[in-house]
Amino acid sequence: MPEAFVLFKTQPAHERDVYLSLMNHSAVAEVHALYGEFDLLVRVSADNSQNLTRMLMTDFRQIKGVKDTQTLIAVEY
Repeated sequence: MPEAFVLFKTQPAHERDVYLSLMNHSAVAEVHALYGEFDLLVRVSADNSQNLTRMLMTDFRQIKGVKDTQTLIAVEY
């Protein structure tokens, strides 16, 4: 099952709204608020890589208040 960690930058004053939207997404396992360059850290998983790509490219980009993301795809040894 593909898994990724996604760092989010949000528009000013939209951190909580984005946080709550992510918490309601079925593929989101964890959401953490951060201090620093990024505002949120999210762990997501999907059934396959195509669903992961769709989620990252479509679902998350349509959340109002998302300014930028950085995705780290997790791999197994």
